Amino acid sequence: MNRRNFFKKGSLVALGTTLLHPFSSLASEVGYDMTDYNKKAKNIIVIVSDGMSIGTLNMADLYLSRKTGTGSNWLDLYKKNKVSRALMDMASASSIVTDSAAASSSWGGGVRIKNGGLNVGESGEVYLPIWQKFKMSGKKAGCVTSVPITHATPAGFCVNSKSRNAQEEIAEKYLELKFDVMMGGGDDYFSSDKRKDKKDMYQEFTSKGYQVVHTRHDMMSSETDKPILGVFDDGGLPYALDRQNSKELVQNIPTLAEMTQKAIDVMKDHSKGFVLQVEAGKVDWAAHGNDIAGLIHDQIDHDEAIQVAMDFAEQDGETLVIITTDHGNANPGVIYGSDANDNFDSIQNYKHTNEWILNGIGKETSISQIKERINYANNIALTNEECQQLLDYYKDIPTAKGLYNPRHLPFNLLAQMQKPHNSVGWISMQHSADYVELAMYGPGSHLLKPFIKNTDLHYLMLEAAEIQNTF
Repeated sequence: MNRRNFFKKGSLVALGTTLLHPFSSLASEVGYDMTDYNKKAKNIIVIVSDGMSIGTLNMADLYLSRKTGTGSNWLDLYKKNKVSRALMDMASASSIVTDSAAASSSWGGGVRIKNGGLNVGESGEVYLPIWQKFKMSGKKAGCVTSVPITHATPAGFCVNSKSRNAQEEIAEKYLELKFDVMMGGGDDYFSSDKRKDKKDMYQEFTSKGYQVVHTRHDMMSSETDKPILGVFDDGGLPYALDRQNSKELVQNIPTLAEMTQKAIDVMKDHSKGFVLQVEAGKVDWAAHGNDIAGLIHDQIDHDEAIQVAMDFAEQDGETLVIITTDHGNANPGVIYGSDANDNFDSIQNYKHTNEWILNGIGKETSISQIKERINYANNIALTNEECQQLLDYYKDIPTAKGLYNPRHLPFNLLAQMQKPHNSVGWISMQHSADYVELAMYGPGSHLLKPFIKNTDLHYLMLEAAEIQNTF
């Protein structure tokens, strides 16, 4: 089908009266010679670094450049002019500062909704998520992530829910909708021992023909002609740096790149193609915790998944790769100073994340033990006074769980103590209203304009794949 005539032959049908109009004239507006762009996207891979501020992208590239002499895969695509590039406005219906659920829903359902929901409007309007649309068109569909597979970003492409927190229900919806690959963390929402209703979702998936895997080995050795559910930890997966420094975790927990490769292998031979979302979800969690080691290494984990996708796309020739983030978070960056270079390079010696450090401290921990633990993890020496400040936090920790910091550990305080040693500053521990980076490679990438709204991406994917929005 000639792409120039595609949207003349079929209209994009709204799923509710509030559905935003797509940019149907996009192709003609960008000024390309469309005779060079008649190939449609058989496959689409969307790679999301959740909560990635521009400073995070910048620091990961600096870290790799200064450590290895080679920067990040993402920035290399810019340097080699391999991708179309844009900024994207990620505001939700309720705020210029979005949460991950509304952000993913803007791509998934094509409509801005209020923070906290998944493809459900203010008056209960239900917007069909894009991975369901692609499933209905005959494609395989899946998601892989470093956080619970039931978390907001994968769920926003897949299901409708009034609340992103209904993760037990989201697990059931994945089975009902028969997605082909679902891998990440989230045992809390699948295991009969942990679910409130005691339902054994693993048995439910197995009975429907899924391979259920819980270790890296089992994932790697699983068959490629059957659907896969992979759940590798209770909640989110371990941070990449902590995994790298534990033989047990390296053996049992796959990397984001390894999950991405497996997902591609399972779906790549399907005659009608596939769609895959890949999420580096713990970049966002590290930003919430002002955890520089967690942030940089999980961003690198995301960057390695980019390379897997690009290797496949460049060989395949029919795959659209979309690389982006859903919002900024904490807006970190390297701060000017005479020792900024050496200080930032010191992060190369970090063995563990701040999460690892702080979870190993308790009321009974001595000052000398805290000093020893931080020196081992970061190769820096805190003063006795600083260690006492940290210890004071453990004397009266709230019992109620906190979001992204369930034990209410002193993440911000530790980050402030690290700042003189690593020259990294943070403006907050929350999401920000940044316009975000968006890059595209492959069939359909020419449709990208330099500045778009988040909802535009929904329609761009449909147009690139020549899928009419008539579901």
